Amino acid sequence: MKYKYIFFLLFISTISVAQNITLEEVLIKNDSIELPGTLSFTKTNSPLIIWIHGSGNIDRNGNQGNIVKANYIQKFRKAINTKGIAFFSYDKRTANPKNFKLLKRISYEDLVNDAKKVISYFKNDQRFSEIILVGHSQGSLTAMLASEGVDKYISIAGPATTIDKTIVQQITKQSKPLGESAKAHFKELLDTGDIKQVNPFLVSIFAKQNLKFIASWAKHNPTEEIQKIKIPILIINGDKDLQVKMIDAQKLHSANPNSTLAIISNMNHVLVKLENDNDNMKSYYSDNFKQSIKLITTIVAFINN
Repeated sequence: MKYKYIFFLLFISTISVAQNITLEEVLIKNDSIELPGTLSFTKTNSPLIIWIHGSGNIDRNGNQGNIVKANYIQKFRKAINTKGIAFFSYDKRTANPKNFKLLKRISYEDLVNDAKKVISYFKNDQRFSEIILVGHSQGSLTAMLASEGVDKYISIAGPATTIDKTIVQQITKQSKPLGESAKAHFKELLDTGDIKQVNPFLVSIFAKQNLKFIASWAKHNPTEEIQKIKIPILIINGDKDLQVKMIDAQKLHSANPNSTLAIISNMNHVLVKLENDNDNMKSYYSDNFKQSIKLITTIVAFINN
């Protein structure tokens, strides 16, 4: 009976914390671009995590329209708030319909400037003791480039190579001739700013409206950028990640040996713990999978150190 009573008290305590989470809707603007987001916290004078998204039209909860429904950022929010850490995530500019007419000829620097605007908004908020930037996937590099003035930096599933090399590697695995064609396209794009004739099998990647963004993205090398960061760094990767492999995390760590490296067992790209490898892709399309507890404990330990 004694053990049951203790368990009951712990259960009540957990509920109490959850009920005391403060939620604030925040609208941040970068000129005409609107970046609506959600701030959540359980107490003031706490560290604040700002989440920087991966590629695609990802909203503040980690979903992409009717395609990706993993809800992984929302799960992260709830877990990290219960540890006394504040959290802010926003709808990426490509996820907010109000921005669609303004997205022609978007560059990678636009995403970096969005992140800087968000950081600037919270920089002088006296409710928070420090700002920790978390960049996930593509956001790992974005956060590196926007990290000036923050207190700590965390990379989750961040690629270590430039995007042109990453895409060429991915295409080559499917077709060596197409990989060679993609490599030639990138060289032409980076040398001239344009591609005169795109291989019809690669049009989805090298569509005219994508060229400025891809070219500006490819100029930034993650292993070079991470060397410039002098604040505490935590680099995380899951060993079940299908999109970004552990070797990328190891390369980032080698580029800045002052960083801390953590490989999370059985965690995939959308940050869930896999009990079955066959569920890896399924977890992108459902929020029925549990987030990795080890991810949260690793981040909390890094922040509190």
